[in-house]
Amino acid sequence: MRLDKFLAEVGLGSRKEVKQLIKKGQISVNQQIEKSEKKQVEPEKDQIAFQGEPLHYQEFYYYLLHKPAGVVSATEDSRDRTVMDLFAPVDYRSDLFPVGRLDKDTEGLLLITNDGQLAHELLSPKKHVEKEYFAKVAGVMTVEDQQRFVEGILLDGEKTLPAELLIDETTADSSKVRIILHEGKFHQVKRMVKACGKEVTYLKRIRMGDLELPSGLVKGNYRLLTAEEIASLKG
Repeated sequence: MRLDKFLAEVGLGSRKEVKQLIKKGQISVNQQIEKSEKKQVEPEKDQIAFQGEPLHYQEFYYYLLHKPAGVVSATEDSRDRTVMDLFAPVDYRSDLFPVGRLDKDTEGLLLITNDGQLAHELLSPKKHVEKEYFAKVAGVMTVEDQQRFVEGILLDGEKTLPAELLIDETTADSSKVRIILHEGKFHQVKRMVKACGKEVTYLKRIRMGDLELPSGLVKGNYRLLTAEEIASLKG
């Protein structure tokens, strides 16, 4: 990797800005001042420093975001605010993206990363990674509905994979439920509930695989995943 690319990658500035730092003699490689931005470095082996302070290269980043309603799960949008707009400038990287999508009005856990391979693994239909949602429903979900979820529900001419419907609470005309899916069809939770004659009025994703939404993470906020959480996702 070129030295100027490395410096930009670790957040020291734009390629143009870091070239100026190099020319000013503020960058050292293996304790030697380096004046060429074209210098090839090995991030895992070479000791690279700015004004004597070591710089550490990180290839992949993993964030857990508590998505609020009203923002879209995209890197950019001409009309709406996106989940990437929630990131502070110090954490923002142009290569970050959300893994999968949550509807604009849906809240909850969203993984943000620049690790394309992990994203592919988590979203692959063959992997059947569990996604758990909490939902408020207009209408009373029943044991019969639970059986329909297990058997699969016909959506656009194709049956859904077996899913779990856990009924936490019911009143005369509403329900609070948890739904566990092993796939990610378009508006799947809402459409499955609608097929049972009810309507989702509130939806929140609370889990993806072993990764759970922390109770203390405020809507609109995010944090880095721990090493243990990353390991569990990579399985």
